[in-house]
Amino acid sequence: MPPLPKSTAKAAAGAVAAISGTYGLLMGEVLLARRRIGTTDEVPPVADGVYGVDFPGTPVKVLVLGDSTAVGYGMKRADQTPPALIGLGLSHLFDAPVDVRSVAKVGARSSHLAEQIESAIDHAPDLVFILVGANDVTHQVSPGRASRFLSEAIGRLRAEGAEVVVGTCPDLGTVKQLPQPLRAVARLLSRQMARAQTVASVKAGARVVSLADLLGPLFVSKGEALFGEDRFHPSAMGYATMVSFLNAAAAAAWRERAHQAYAGAPRDYMTVGEAALEAAEHGGTQVVPDGRWASVLRRRR
Repeated sequence: MPPLPKSTAKAAAGAVAAISGTYGLLMGEVLLARRRIGTTDEVPPVADGVYGVDFPGTPVKVLVLGDSTAVGYGMKRADQTPPALIGLGLSHLFDAPVDVRSVAKVGARSSHLAEQIESAIDHAPDLVFILVGANDVTHQVSPGRASRFLSEAIGRLRAEGAEVVVGTCPDLGTVKQLPQPLRAVARLLSRQMARAQTVASVKAGARVVSLADLLGPLFVSKGEALFGEDRFHPSAMGYATMVSFLNAAAAAAWRERAHQAYAGAPRDYMTVGEAALEAAEHGGTQVVPDGRWASVLRRRR
């Protein structure tokens, strides 16, 4: 191979130096950001349990998977964490008790979802929340690889009959503790991760909540109130705002599930008394009053 012309060699050397300099700058900013944000050995309080115990019926079983955002990093009280906010909110939306278990871990990545599911296999959840992605970005896991782990987790949960709600990677560019240009890079990478997660999640059968699109502008405009003490994780208000979007998606998924269970189902008309007797004898029968009569829908088996 003939030697490169001097001008080409100089240009190549300059490009390598520029790339090396940029990489060095970013790595330096990463270390600086880590010192600014800091870490804590405190473990958020456990919020597992049944919420809405005064409501009638069998508890809806909820499982929470993911990283520190799902755990409620930084919260001192259990009722401020996402698992508790999910349980309390859904119990009122469903008018039913909600049994919540969380196996989310601080620092978890998408590759850890399978292990988390395995650890809670005995819970047999009806509804699952997954919040993951930020640590994949900070550990330089490609969006394609991370989303494959996410898709596999959703597929397993859906095969078990659970509804799944995924909160995609938040916009890390809203974290003012990250200096520029690291913050701009973080925004780009986190949004690329969120896009890949969205495609994979929808294809796998999950309902998706785009946290970057919904919360990003709020965290920019109201960061003082929505960020916690470390200026990286949400505050109590930040977690509550996030969960309000997640619970709305979960309620929609639950309503759709109920509708599908009866869509195209055998329908009979009878008196209200007869319908009540029919419902008592056949579990899963829905009775819709219609004046003196009632429409009876039997759940498809």
